[in-house]
Amino acid sequence: MAESLPTSAPPVRTGWASLSEMSRYHWFVFAVTATAWMLDCMDQQLFNLARQSAVTELLGPEKSSEVKLWATISTSVFLIGWAVGGLFFGIMGDRSGRVKTLSTTILVYSIFTGLSALSMTIWDFMGYRFLTGLGVGGVFAVAVALIAETVPDRPRPYTLGMLQALSGVGNCTAALIFIGLGLLAARGYFDHLTVLGSGLIKPWRIMFLVGIVPGLLVVLIQGRMHEPEKWKRAIAAGQKKPGFGELFAHPVWRRHALFGLLLAFSGVVGLWGIGFFSIDLQQSVFKKTFIAEAKAMDLDEAETTRYVGGQLAIWAGITSLFLNAGAAAGMLTFSTVTAFLGRKKSFAIAFVAAGFSTLLVFWKLKTFEDIYWMIPLMGFCQLALFGGFAIYLPELFPTRLRSTGTSFCYNVGRLAAAVGPFMLGVLTTKVFTAAEGWEEPMRPAGMVMCSVFLLGLLALPFLPETKDKPLPQE
Repeated sequence: MAESLPTSAPPVRTGWASLSEMSRYHWFVFAVTATAWMLDCMDQQLFNLARQSAVTELLGPEKSSEVKLWATISTSVFLIGWAVGGLFFGIMGDRSGRVKTLSTTILVYSIFTGLSALSMTIWDFMGYRFLTGLGVGGVFAVAVALIAETVPDRPRPYTLGMLQALSGVGNCTAALIFIGLGLLAARGYFDHLTVLGSGLIKPWRIMFLVGIVPGLLVVLIQGRMHEPEKWKRAIAAGQKKPGFGELFAHPVWRRHALFGLLLAFSGVVGLWGIGFFSIDLQQSVFKKTFIAEAKAMDLDEAETTRYVGGQLAIWAGITSLFLNAGAAAGMLTFSTVTAFLGRKKSFAIAFVAAGFSTLLVFWKLKTFEDIYWMIPLMGFCQLALFGGFAIYLPELFPTRLRSTGTSFCYNVGRLAAAVGPFMLGVLTTKVFTAAEGWEEPMRPAGMVMCSVFLLGLLALPFLPETKDKPLPQE
């Protein structure tokens, strides 16, 4: 009898090639979850782009000097709602299941984004933004826990990196909507549109109505996705309900939670307290140019207002597009680099790059050409951090506490980060003012706040390296 030859094991696929290990169901879970997060981010960006127009109209001309302050306050209110909702739904994700919680959060942020379009005063607008934040904040922790526990170990960091990168698609979608509405507004299409004579139809209201669309995603989730087996086993084996008590009772998970919080706080303040306000900086820089153009065209006051508003909206959308194109590239790059350098070294590089690129934008952005390279560079560096959060935070906690721990880091960090936009508003209206000789207060305020990225660097030595290690199970 002839001796049989030994068969060689199939080669182990590494890097992005490891995605071939994923089954059709794995891809389905990824597609639905990534779409939920993508639309969640679209909702966030719709608010960033529509914020100033909404506050300007709701305050009225008699309070035009308070627009910048209330715009930053509305952002802080949104972030507080985000943090509160994130903490609540994070625990719900561990107790009731990832899939059920994801469906609930989508419905909450869709409904209240749509209701934001019906705001009549600054106060009900703030209320709707807080309630929208509850749903928006719940998606991230549940989404990354669901993907991390569903897909195989080798492709896990790449799918989580893609999840975050697709957030850039949602943000770009919001920017394209804003540009389209800005073009229509500049041509006067909204001048005479009303709802039963109420005068409600404004571009910013239409943007918030678009935010209802994600609710349709719940139809795909119900009945087609099931809870991860890892979560089912962990819950069945547990003796008590997951929550913050269990998280902080264990010294290792407690340390991971506290320093993970500091890591996320640094990135969230950098983005929401500085980076996203680059749109406001760009508008303050270019407004004089558009007013001069309107005068050169001999437009009357109403036509000038319409022209300037439309141009500012278009360029805000363009700025957002370039920011988020850079962001998507940055998050995918982090996913690749971290496979070679490890999580901690990748974060260290990203924090330094985020600080210098943001400083550059707030120091040097002056021309339309600067938008094309400074803004995507800042987006690349700042949002690379968020690709890291999606990969790293779920690796810090066991299955029973994964959603709770991830949510604690990301959302308590966001709750603390709500002071970021408020501080920027204080710096621009109380410290770096025209009375003090500052022509563009947003510049020095943003540059001062870039110091927040140092906090992320300080947290890294106290956190573990998780590269090539399985998810904690105990």
